[in-house]
Amino acid sequence: MLDNFREFQAGPDPFGRMWQVHLNWLQTGISIRHADTVDVKFAISTEGEPFEERVIALPHPALLVLSKNTGHPLTDAWCLKLAALHLKHMLENGEDMEKTLVTVQPEELDGYARELQKSAA
Repeated sequence: MLDNFREFQAGPDPFGRMWQVHLNWLQTGISIRHADTVDVKFAISTEGEPFEERVIALPHPALLVLSKNTGHPLTDAWCLKLAALHLKHMLENGEDMEKTLVTVQPEELDGYARELQKSAA
């Protein structure tokens, strides 16, 4: 489990590279792109390359259901952790790396929430 969800290393990716990740911001997607999401923007870089942006979109309706089912309050910190775990998964598996904006599926959110619950126990 990550110690710091705002700045961390992820990897290795399928090519053996490690990635540096920095949180840029978290905000509602409706305010920037008229989407019912919580968007979490990260900057990522590997091997001295310039930073690239990745936005992880968490569907708000799915977050509400997840919050109700887990009993965890829907907070910025929780959303940041869920998004960071998805980005870590992307980097380590090479999934969706060509995309700047990635929407997390509800079943993936559920898995990340369970991972967070286990680490808190």
